[in-house]
Amino acid sequence: MGCERKDSNHGGCQKSNCICEVLRFIKRVQSTSPEVDCVECDTDCFMAPLGSLVSPVRGRVNTRVFSLLTDDGDYFKAVFRGGKKATPYPRNSNDNEMSSRKPPHPTSTSCVSVFFRVQKVFDSCCATIQVLQPLYNDNPINIFDNGEICLEKVCKVNGFGPTNTCLTIDTSCFCGIQCIDDVFINFCDEM
Repeated sequence: MGCERKDSNHGGCQKSNCICEVLRFIKRVQSTSPEVDCVECDTDCFMAPLGSLVSPVRGRVNTRVFSLLTDDGDYFKAVFRGGKKATPYPRNSNDNEMSSRKPPHPTSTSCVSVFFRVQKVFDSCCATIQVLQPLYNDNPINIFDNGEICLEKVCKVNGFGPTNTCLTIDTSCFCGIQCIDDVFINFCDEM
């Protein structure tokens, strides 16, 4: 399954693993139309159809958002380009008062995310994944604090946006995968 299992025949990572199978399944389920289904575990990556993760969704969904965990249990993170810009602080007639007040949360954005969408699984379980921008109330949220992932901020994420960034990964080098939500992401909007 990847976690610290070294195999000298495959460049240090094991060739067969469950992360690859999960990504293959997510890719298949993203390609099907949603139906409502009753399930016992509400965050199981193998739940079908798309739209049944967390709570049944009666609308358009095209993405099963997931995070990957490294062998030490940390989130796998990636830098991205594109994405939404932070909503500027609203201006009013009293500019002097505005300069002394802090802008509302979220104020800053980061170009790093721990949220992904599978694009393709190929060969010996390599995958192309798209980085998704974390959002809070439809605005970008910086999930980092002093250069480290802040779990408190990760828990506030309640939406995801498209980015212009994809990466190719060897799925056997990850220890865990956590499915987060089934959502609709408009990949055609201007970023």
